[in-house]
Amino acid sequence: MQQKMTRRTVVRTAAVVGAAAALSPVLSATAVAAPSAGAADGTVPGAHKPRRPATSANGWTIQTNVDRDSQVWTRSVAGAGLTVPVWIGDVETVLLHVVRRFHYEVEELHTGDLAGWRPAKEVRRRHPESNLASGTAVRIRPGIGATHGTLFPLQTDTVRAILADCDGVVRWGGDDEPVDESLFYIAVGPLDPRLAALAARIREWNATPGEGAGVTAG
Repeated sequence: MQQKMTRRTVVRTAAVVGAAAALSPVLSATAVAAPSAGAADGTVPGAHKPRRPATSANGWTIQTNVDRDSQVWTRSVAGAGLTVPVWIGDVETVLLHVVRRFHYEVEELHTGDLAGWRPAKEVRRRHPESNLASGTAVRIRPGIGATHGTLFPLQTDTVRAILADCDGVVRWGGDDEPVDESLFYIAVGPLDPRLAALAARIREWNATPGEGAGVTAG
């Protein structure tokens, strides 16, 4: 038996259908206009942003090991019979130059007088010594030279002459607070053009015996 539909029912049904039809374009537009989470900054919803690698105080990336999957490799100091792990390339050229000049002009170095890269857990973060963890620093006479007054005045003058030839690329821990006269480190970041310029100059000196920094004029 068919249900009898009244005029009021017909009017009410028509009103509901009409309202739904009127709202449909609005709802669709709202759905299109609403951005998904993360769309504004270009990230994928739910994805983790990559973590920036840890750096030492001078801005170089800390290395987790030596001579394997690393920027730090053990290198020989010409004429000194010593080796030290340092960041290869321009950093290596500059730091080995400083060590070599110290050996010949300040004090002869022996086994145990030179140290380079150290694990991050063994150095203080945000301190100059943290640069050892990136392979961009060396210690000359570690332990003995880590305090103030370990060099004679003439030796200190020679160290300052070596630093002056480095044009601010290398800093001495003897000028830091607290003082660490054993520490020499790269004082500029990886993209600083002064590092590459100094390394190129040192290579030119090395290729021309009898010329360059540390040579007494005739």
